[in-house]
Amino acid sequence: MRTAVVVGAGMSGLAAAGALSRTGWRVVVLERAERVVASPTAVVLWPNGQRALESLDPDGGWPAIWSALPDGGVRRPDGQWLIAPRSRAGTGPAPVVVPLGDLYDALIAGLGDTVEIRTGFDVTTVLAGRDRRPSAGDGRTMIEADLVVGADGIDSRVRAVVAPEAVALGTGLAAWQAVVPSFRVPDLPGFVGGETLGAGYRFVAVPLGVGNPGGGVAFPGGGYNSGGYNSGGYQGGGYRGGGYRGAVYWVATAAGAARPESAATQLALLRRWFAGWHEPVGALLEATRPEDVIPQGVRELRPLPRAYGFRCGPGGVVLIGDAAHAMPHHLGQGACLAFEDAATLRVLAAEAAPGERLVAAIEEYSRLRRPRTTTVIRQNRRMSAVVQARGRLALRARDAALNHMRPRILGRTLNPAADWSPPG
Repeated sequence: MRTAVVVGAGMSGLAAAGALSRTGWRVVVLERAERVVASPTAVVLWPNGQRALESLDPDGGWPAIWSALPDGGVRRPDGQWLIAPRSRAGTGPAPVVVPLGDLYDALIAGLGDTVEIRTGFDVTTVLAGRDRRPSAGDGRTMIEADLVVGADGIDSRVRAVVAPEAVALGTGLAAWQAVVPSFRVPDLPGFVGGETLGAGYRFVAVPLGVGNPGGGVAFPGGGYNSGGYNSGGYQGGGYRGGGYRGAVYWVATAAGAARPESAATQLALLRRWFAGWHEPVGALLEATRPEDVIPQGVRELRPLPRAYGFRCGPGGVVLIGDAAHAMPHHLGQGACLAFEDAATLRVLAAEAAPGERLVAAIEEYSRLRRPRTTTVIRQNRRMSAVVQARGRLALRARDAALNHMRPRILGRTLNPAADWSPPG
């Protein structure tokens, strides 16, 4: 049986492992952490991400875990509309929002008996010479395979070996995410979410469970118990034990580097920075607790790896997700591109036996994915200029340009990046 090692058990790694296992591969997933735990946040999926997930597992029941993302428009901090909400009628499929816990549950439920997850396995060594099969190890154990998939994020150890030219750099932005559970959400009559742009600051709020009364689907036991890995290694269930209807997911962005202070201090800073902004910004921040807040520095890869696929003997190494094309979240395309990567790899590797056919599949993966992600990143950098605008003249130019900027995170679904379908 063909063998693969997937480094990283995040969204992209789990998606790739499930996709490969469904096409006849035996897969070992190596995860540094002691448990596979979904962050208590959510993710926006544009139509391309939805199509990618559905192609990865047509029987995955994806619509049961996602809910419609209303168009809440774009406003200034004083509440004045920059872009008023519009009906989605005639604009094509809408983006959706998915609690991350439910997404992990569904991905793990889709893993087959030919997948083994090893937690507590910190990959420190990757061997990827052209004349030998690739392998990955933690200093004690080396695991050789026909294919190694680098799904280990922006600080990828796999990428450091095969594409050391790609370096993670700061973007001059810091971000914070949180989900306010329904029992703490303030009374927000008519709230449908939306985005607000200030001078170097941005706040996006998204209601969860809208248009999906069955939201919060949980897969018993984490959905997976096989191959030396059991439900003790995965913290399953939807948001905090299932059920997210009525909760609100928010993301705040500010100019500057990642903050070193405690979560409580950072939340106090956010409340001060966003004081005076139109409601519900202040009300949501007041309803947020320090333990809800997940801070992060916003980084990207510059330059991108020269390729996403590398030959090693009769097989090779591929990069997917943030290991290949980490970018700021301005367009909401990070997860979507990761699922595109996994869907593309599934199609190309489905019938590829080790040797020239697998090598050709790896090279074709790189040929298809690198131009695609380069285009999306170029669009993302244009949006960065909008988000980071500061100063009177820059803000005037931003406001004037907004009606011509496509895509928008919460605008009509005219996102060029979302116009993608799985190959073949």
